[in-house]
Amino acid sequence: MAAEPIPPITLPPIQDPSQEEQWLRQALQTWLDQEFIPESINQNIAQRAAQIFVRQRLEGENDLGSLVIAIVTEMQAFDFRETFFSEFAVANAVSDLILDSLGIDRCCGQE
Repeated sequence: MAAEPIPPITLPPIQDPSQEEQWLRQALQTWLDQEFIPESINQNIAQRAAQIFVRQRLEGENDLGSLVIAIVTEMQAFDFRETFFSEFAVANAVSDLILDSLGIDRCCGQE
């Protein structure tokens, strides 16, 4: 039995960039704080990831996979020494938060 590829997930075009950035920043910071312990660096991580995400969206990128790769790539320049997280954990968390907000089951990529 061959595994079925997960179809790409395309987000609707961005409507309100500041609202989308604020939502993602807050949701990601909440996730980071709950995953281990609340740390001040979590705010910086969430802010940077949300900025990258929204900037990519404003440039016309709506494919979730490409957005996640952009976060991984750009967050490599972030100093993660003060935290347990990495650019991969952050990008995966963003993906999960977006999928949850769209009502898409993360397990199998299906609604």
